[in-house]
Order: sequence, then structure tokens, then C-alpha cells
Amino acid sequence: MGGRGAPAGPPCLVWRNVSEKNDGANRDATKRSARERLLVERERQKTRDKRRRTLVVAAAVVGALGLATVVGVIAANTGKDGSAKAGPVVAPSGATGKDALAIQAGKPEAKSSLTVWEDFRCPSCKFFEDNYRDVIHDLEAKGLLKVDYHLVTLIDRRMGGSGSLKAANAAACAQDAGKFTEYHDLLFQNQPQEIDDAFGKNAKLLELAGKVDGLDTPEFRSCVEDGTHNSWVAKSDTAFTTGQFRGTPTVLLNGKDILSDQANQVTPQKLKEQVEAAAKGSGGADAGAGAGAGKASPSSSATPGSGAKTGAKASPSASRPGSGTGSGRSSDGSSNRSTGGTSNGSSSGSPQD
Repeated sequence: MGGRGAPAGPPCLVWRNVSEKNDGANRDATKRSARERLLVERERQKTRDKRRRTLVVAAAVVGALGLATVVGVIAANTGKDGSAKAGPVVAPSGATGKDALAIQAGKPEAKSSLTVWEDFRCPSCKFFEDNYRDVIHDLEAKGLLKVDYHLVTLIDRRMGGSGSLKAANAAACAQDAGKFTEYHDLLFQNQPQEIDDAFGKNAKLLELAGKVDGLDTPEFRSCVEDGTHNSWVAKSDTAFTTGQFRGTPTVLLNGKDILSDQANQVTPQKLKEQVEAAAKGSGGADAGAGAGAGKASPSSSATPGSGAKTGAKASPSASRPGSGTGSGRSSDGSSNRSTGGTSNGSSSGSPQD
């Protein structure tokens, strides 16, 4: 017993150095902190990138809108003034009236004069032509009536497109060829729907010219394709606007608007009677001679139930500047009642002051 050593004591547990333990904890915390900072920085970078992309997109949108605005202004100005691309004002052969802005049909010595402002795209103008054409041509042939046609581009300005301008230019080209009346009538007889800018295509205008004997010539084609009379048409349209006419068609017999007075409209039959009376010296057509300054234009009216030769009231409703939709067309080609659009604040059917 005595040779044995002292009894063994309890086991000795060796603890890590406290500082080493703390160092490990600090390293873990540092790693976590670095990861957290990295995540935070990544989020910040994402935010910065997103903001940068937003600014780039916004700048692109603003630039595109700015370009669209510039293009829109250019297009609007071009639409208001066709002469911007059309060159100098070239009046068609035989043009007459103030600034040579009218194309005259009939004999110059005729006692009665009819002044017509119309647009080849205007449905109400087609209605007028379809109902009054035969009487007008008959009176022209007898030497009793001369007609001064003024061509305007109201529908182009109201609805866009170029059919009013190009059709008017083509009609002026037909005047150069001595075929105005035939081509004028053909354009109205083949008028597309108001919203269809078919006359804005030269090919359509040339196709119709082929139906007029002797019109489809190289000279006519060149005149149409070059827009030779575009500036002249634009000047005529400006005269219409500054003249403060209420709408198209505006038709004046010896200075008096024959379509504006709903209570006493001049029907085709009445037109015939008044012109014939004027030729005989009875003064039938002079009733409105002093009213030329009134410059009234057609007002909204119901579609008549009869044609040009019955004498029934057959006045079209006018297409007006700044107006809404135009009239439709029935199966027989005549216009139905038109909404007419606004009338510059005055009530429908009243003559212009």
C-alpha cells in the first residue's frame, strides 16, 4: 500500500483561452457583418440601377413625345397650308374672279350667276350636285346661267387625309385640258365615303380620268402627280376660311345663299324659274341681289323626298368647319340627313349674320 502513489484526483478539464473564444466569435460576427454589408450594397446597387433605367426610359419617352410633337406640328402646318410643298400658285387655264380662284362654266354673258363653294369629299356637296346638276347644266346650255366653282379642302382639315386637295388639283388639271365639267361631275358621282380618303391616291384620280374622253393624257397625268395646282387650291381654301362661310356647299345665286332659308328654300325647280325670269327681265332672280354680303351657307335640313326635277325642297345640310361626322349615303347614291356639326355657336338653320 505504501508503495503506491497518492490517490488520483478529479479529472482536469482544460478550457479554451477566453481570448481565443472571443476571437472566434468576433470572426463570426465579422463574416456576418460583411455578408450583411454585401447584401445591403447589392440592394443599393439594384436600387441605383433601377433608378438609372427609369431615368433612361423616361428620357427616351420624353424624347419620343417631343419628336412626335414636332412631327405633329409639321404635319398640322402642312395640312393647313398645302403650298408648303406645292410650290408657287399656278392657276388653271381660264381661271376667273378675284385672284383667279374660280373655275367658270357656262357662258360669261349669262345674266344669272351661281357661285358654288364645294369640297369633293363633302357628302352634302354630292347631295347638292346630284339634285341640282341637271337643271344647272340645262340653264348653262341655254346661256342663262354661268357657274363659278371654288374648290376647298374642308374635309381634309376636319378629318385628315389629302383627298380634297388632290381631287381639287386634278379637277384644275382637267380645266387645263378643257374637261372640267365632265371630270367635276364624275368625281362627285364616284365620291367615296367621307372617312375613306380614296381621292388621296393619284391612281384613283387617274383611273376616273380614263372615263372622260380625251382627258387621260401624259400632260394631265403629270399635272396630277406633280400637284401643279396644289397651291392654287390652298389659296382658294384660305379665301373660303377668311370669307367666314358657314360650311360646304355654299351656293349663291346672284349673291344670295339659296340653301340657308329653310322657310323658302330655292329648290331645283325654283332655281330654274328664277333664272329664266331673270333672263326675261322680270326680276325673279333679283330677289336676293342685295344680300350678297350675308354669306350664309346651307343649314341642316331633312333629305327631300324627290329629285331635281320635281321642285320639292331638296337642300343638303352643310358640312361645317370643326364639325362632327358627315352624312351617310343611301343605296341610290344620294345623301341621307347629315348631322352637319357645329355652326359656330348659332342655331341650326339660321343664315349667317
